[in-house]
This record gives sequence, C-alpha cells and structure tokens, in this order.
Amino acid sequence: MGILIVYLIACVPLALVYKKANESPVAAFIPIWNTIVLLKIVGKPIWWLLLLLIPIVNLIVVIILYIELAQCFSKGTGFAIGLIFLSWIFLLILGAGDATYRGPAGTAQAA
Repeated sequence: MGILIVYLIACVPLALVYKKANESPVAAFIPIWNTIVLLKIVGKPIWWLLLLLIPIVNLIVVIILYIELAQCFSKGTGFAIGLIFLSWIFLLILGAGDATYRGPAGTAQAA
C-alpha cells in the first residue's frame, strides 16, 4: 500500500504538468506512456525512450528532458536544476503555478 501512495504522490504533479501542456493527465499514471508523453511535450522523438534503458546514458537523458521541460514553460536554468534534484516539488510548482506551456524549447504554440 505504501508503494502505491508514493507512486501517486510522484504522478500527481506530473499530471498537472501534462494538463497544462494540453495532454491527458491520465497518462501520468501509466508507466512507459508517461515517458512517451513527456518526450512529446519537450519535442523529442519516441526512440529516446530506448536511451532511458541504457545505464549512465539514462541519467544524461533525464537531465536533458528536465532542462527542456523548464524551457517549455519559459523557466530558467535554476528551475531546471530544481527539476533535476527535487523533481516532485518542482513539477508541482510547474503544474500548480502560473507557468504556461510555450511548446518545445519555449517556442510559442497556439493553444
């Protein structure tokens, strides 16, 4: 039961971010699919999912994804560092705060 609670705590902030990016918040709760949606939000190809299976490379990929996610919401380097080290908290700030989704790498997109 405890694992389920931790999983939900981790997924709720991600669901809020997905909602702001005009994606289904339900996707945040589905393993693998949540990563595919995150790749779509930051504008990366789906084959990057395979890079997440390679040790060490996966750490670099996650750092890149969080940096680009921050850019998608017009956030700076400090916020990206927060996403890397305190992801649950900074995803909650991103999802529940006043940040707006600008598209991959911060490019303006029609809503």
